[in-house]
Amino acid sequence: MHRLARTGGTAGLLRWLAGRTEGWAGLVGPDGTVLHAAARTAGAMVPDVAGLVAEGASALTERGVQAYSVDTGAYTALFFPLGVSAPGVADPAAPVLAVVTPRPVAAGLAMLLADVVLPLSLCLRAETLERKRRRVDLAESRGREAVLHLLMTGQLSIAQQVAGALRPRLPDPVRVCVVECSGGDRDEVARVCVDADGGRSWIVRCPVYASHLILVMPAEEKRPEPGAVPTDEAVAARVGDCVVGVSEPVPLADTATGYRQAFHALAVARELPGRHARFGVSPDPALVVGPAGRRWADELLNPLLTHVPRRAQDPGSQELLATATSWLAFSSHATDHLKVHRNTLAARLRLIGELLGLDLHRLADQAALDLALRVRATPAPACTPEVPSPAPPVPHASGTSTAAGDLDAILCRPAVRDWADQQLAPVLGAEETLRTWLRCEGRLGPAAAELGISVPGTRKRLTRLETVLQRSLLRPPSARYDLWLALRSRDLSAGG
Repeated sequence: MHRLARTGGTAGLLRWLAGRTEGWAGLVGPDGTVLHAAARTAGAMVPDVAGLVAEGASALTERGVQAYSVDTGAYTALFFPLGVSAPGVADPAAPVLAVVTPRPVAAGLAMLLADVVLPLSLCLRAETLERKRRRVDLAESRGREAVLHLLMTGQLSIAQQVAGALRPRLPDPVRVCVVECSGGDRDEVARVCVDADGGRSWIVRCPVYASHLILVMPAEEKRPEPGAVPTDEAVAARVGDCVVGVSEPVPLADTATGYRQAFHALAVARELPGRHARFGVSPDPALVVGPAGRRWADELLNPLLTHVPRRAQDPGSQELLATATSWLAFSSHATDHLKVHRNTLAARLRLIGELLGLDLHRLADQAALDLALRVRATPAPACTPEVPSPAPPVPHASGTSTAAGDLDAILCRPAVRDWADQQLAPVLGAEETLRTWLRCEGRLGPAAAELGISVPGTRKRLTRLETVLQRSLLRPPSARYDLWLALRSRDLSAGG
């Protein structure tokens, strides 16, 4: 009995009892509901066993006795409560052990059942507590995920209110760290993370990638002991099959930017022997567009920001903004991030495209919307001011929508051109693969056909470019929007 209690639990004990009694064994609730059951064979099932045990359990509960039996002619049903509320008094809320065995009843069976009550009761309590623990863990995990979602969509005040019931407190400023667990054991890696930084980081299981953990860490590195290493480096060293990417220090309100940076660093870390990388210094394009870029972003997004749904159940402007931000970051995985059906996501994207006059199937329009959303999320004083100067007339790209085409005047500004040169410097003079891939809307098949090589060959080239550029290209969040903007800025400055 005790061996089965340790290894098989309630189910193992009931199967063993069914075999020993050559009949049926189960646990029945006070209302007669069968909670768990096992039978020796399919043929051993007693006719109307559910009704028989329900009647017997009800009689046991009503009488308040510690044992009860019912004879039906061919079978005998024995009942024992699994708990007592006082010495000698059965607990009316406790489940009942019920056994139905062929007559005549085997000698010593009643004593055997009395002996199995204690281990069976302990197993049932342990399993109930484990289920409650899992529900609590799931609730906490969903709560942390909700806080991360609020941070990613810029709702800082609400995120801090929700996070107040959990620990630790949200730090500010932060570094965002993404840990990729190749073994898939996120719970064990999460424990390593807690041990590495003393529980100072906010740890969230990524809702999009099942092998990722997201850490929102204090930006300042606490080194209480000589020779101590930062949390991200410690995790990479202790977990032999994980990869770690870390962002620059960012304000808590810019957690979404920190996440993108950490994800790009993760793409670089996969190719490094130490499996660890920190995001290289690189300005966000939203910081260099200047006041003119902010006005352009406000004009582009205005139909979305002022949208009023026709029906109460339709998504409002904030919901559509969150949808656009999530889709641009995670592509089709946005369904996991937003917890919506793919048809719901497609319907929202159609509405967003109609409101903004954009074709969201085109990379040019996606890049324009992504930049506008990032500019809107950037505090106005952080935008680089520019001396007003007459902008040269620029041609719109063929097939580009008016809203996205108006972006060309912003991309011609000197600060943006400097940013573009910095982005493309690692691949200067060797950007054919990158240009072709972006011209083909970021799709591998058409890019491979245009380059005249295989799809795996194209993928390998882009993987090498990820290492050179220190950005993720093939997996969202991808740097393709920034790279499209950078190439467009350079082409415009060259008169292309």
